[in-house]
Amino acid sequence: MPSFTLIWLLAGAVLCLMELFLPSAFVAFMMGISAFVVALLSVVGLGSVWLQVLLWLLFSTALVLFSRRFLQPRQRKSKIRDAVIAETLTEILPGKTGRVRYEGNSWQARCDDDKFTVPPNQRVYVVRREGTTLIVIPENLLNS
Repeated sequence: MPSFTLIWLLAGAVLCLMELFLPSAFVAFMMGISAFVVALLSVVGLGSVWLQVLLWLLFSTALVLFSRRFLQPRQRKSKIRDAVIAETLTEILPGKTGRVRYEGNSWQARCDDDKFTVPPNQRVYVVRREGTTLIVIPENLLNS
């Protein structure tokens, strides 16, 4: 029967290579790295198979969670940074939707602040999109 070190090395190599052919957002790669660490620990003298499996599970979970923190794109704090100009076609009442012309097309739009009425033919900034509804802020609200 082959040693557990060889089994962990083989498992680590297979998992790391799997990431090349079946991308899994680095989950398989992190599990492969964990298998290499457990193989190193088994060379040092960690003899219990159950302890090796438990350590592999713990290392894999920790590495996957740790990698998520650095690989996920950060959310922008300001909504206005990517604002795009549009023009209202109809009046947007507080808490209701109206129509704006955005990139040459008519879109359903709602004001980001439910207290303001936006009159027709006014420039607005598009701050985000929720489905097929644009969320806008009136230009005069930002200039005041």
